[in-house]
Amino acid sequence: MASANWHLIAYDVRDPKRLRKTAKILEGYGDRVQFSIFRVRVTKHKLEKLRWELSEILFEVDDLLIIPLCSQCSGKIPNLSQGDHAAWGEEPPTFEVL
Repeated sequence: MASANWHLIAYDVRDPKRLRKTAKILEGYGDRVQFSIFRVRVTKHKLEKLRWELSEILFEVDDLLIIPLCSQCSGKIPNLSQGDHAAWGEEPPTFEVL
């Protein structure tokens, strides 16, 4: 099984309809950290799929930033948000039915 890594994804979408679609897609992959910032833990393959899904709705005037985080860096990120987010460290292995 391929290893999953943490990514921080930020976006600035100019159109409200595309903005909602972008947020909806990202909610399926990870947790909202702030209004336009998500954290996702995905394999390389799932990240490519996510990029493709977002490319289908985003326009050139929209901005998308995907920052990969190494496991050592992600473990040092403090959880200061008011939400009920789990720690950024390694998650227990899960099984995926193909």
